[in-house]
Amino acid sequence: MSSFTTRRSFVAGAAVIGICAPTILRAAAPISLRVSSAAPADKFGAHYLWYKPFSEQIAKLAGDRIKLEYFPNGQLGKEADVVNQVKVGSVDMMLTGASIWATVVPEFGMLDLGFLFNSYDHCSKALDAGVGQAYDKMLADRTGVNILGWGFQVGARSIYTKKPIASVADLKGVKLRVLPTKAFIDTFNIIGATPTPIPINELYTAVQTGVVDGFEHDPGTTIAYKLYEVTNRGFLTRHIYTPMLAYIGKRGLAKIPADLMPAFRQAADEATRISRMEVKDVEAEAFTDLKAKGMVYTEVPPAEIAELKRRTADELYKPYLAQYPSTAPLFEKIQASA
Repeated sequence: MSSFTTRRSFVAGAAVIGICAPTILRAAAPISLRVSSAAPADKFGAHYLWYKPFSEQIAKLAGDRIKLEYFPNGQLGKEADVVNQVKVGSVDMMLTGASIWATVVPEFGMLDLGFLFNSYDHCSKALDAGVGQAYDKMLADRTGVNILGWGFQVGARSIYTKKPIASVADLKGVKLRVLPTKAFIDTFNIIGATPTPIPINELYTAVQTGVVDGFEHDPGTTIAYKLYEVTNRGFLTRHIYTPMLAYIGKRGLAKIPADLMPAFRQAADEATRISRMEVKDVEAEAFTDLKAKGMVYTEVPPAEIAELKRRTADELYKPYLAQYPSTAPLFEKIQASA
């Protein structure tokens, strides 16, 4: 074989390798996204109710080009810390409610005002009528973080305690764990309990040791964190129907190439649709499970609920809208969607 032929073969081979290299590298190193959740990896934890169909749709639509690394149970830290990690890009995605982001964008706190939504159907109509889009823009403009989807927690939030509660008056002086946001604290000051902010992953021990007398949350979370082991009474205030959001940071979103972005968005939209469709059945299952485990539920007398709603409108909504006037159009859309 001549040296010319050998050199020509080498150059041709190198060219082929050069052409194939991007494909080889892409197959060997898929895009990796770190996804954080404070909840257990089961359907009652709500986060997984959204994440599971999202991961399935990603596999279906993007193949092995996107790899999701799921970290449940607060493995990557407390939610307040993960918020900052998502902002700077050391964590790509986060599944949580709106509450924790109110510490960064205070207007998010409106979604946690007591008795704002009457049902998840009401919440869906409002979010899809432009409220969700407005909050997405607000968050992106201020932090660079985007909202991929709006799911729901597994059921409305109510009150869980060690001792029986028969009326709102019985809550006076009762220490209840709440989220560390102004909307939650103000709501429970109106209800009459003593709001005590505690991270969710410390709640079980806090109730067990008497640091608090109970908590407020949805039935799914009560099962997911085994909180039925330290409480056995439920007072059905249904004070908040909480959205569950999927957030992605600026750096995380920038990892997705243009040709995969439609599939990525489609996977998120489908996860939102599926999780919303399933949440009512999962809520019913959660209630059945909790009752079987010994949880005793008490309905709040209708007159007391009406009075709480009246006081909340006067003492909470009006001051909040005065402090954050940019939320007034969103509040009106929520009211109109009822």
